[in-house]
Amino acid sequence: MTDLHVSDAIRYIGADDTTIDLFESQYVVPNGVSYNSYVIVDEKTAIMDTVDPRAEEAWVSNLEEVLEGAAPEYLVVSHLEPDHAGSIRRLAEKYPQYRFEQHKGYGTKLHYQMLDQYGPSPIHRLTFLKKWEAARHG
Repeated sequence: MTDLHVSDAIRYIGADDTTIDLFESQYVVPNGVSYNSYVIVDEKTAIMDTVDPRAEEAWVSNLEEVLEGAAPEYLVVSHLEPDHAGSIRRLAEKYPQYRFEQHKGYGTKLHYQMLDQYGPSPIHRLTFLKKWEAARHG
């Protein structure tokens, strides 16, 4: 991987896919595509998007190089098309404790269970925490 520091805290871990000739089955891409994915390393570590499974091996290698044995705390996915979310299952297999493949975010049964077990994070939306508190006491 070409080491691409976007900043001291943000590292590029994306991958190129030269095997694809049509992006989203409609746009001709004669030189392939690049799947953009980043790791933010700060007090907590977050992965921003995964990649299409075609580029998964390169992406996992880049991810491991940046994480240096650490585990991410967050996964943020722009949307659920394969170019952003295609490797969630692989990430879930690598870090099963986070249940990335099951946890869909605010308001799910699993989210409430995780909040009950671990408590809210400092970045939870206050409006959502009111709903969680009401559900606990209602």
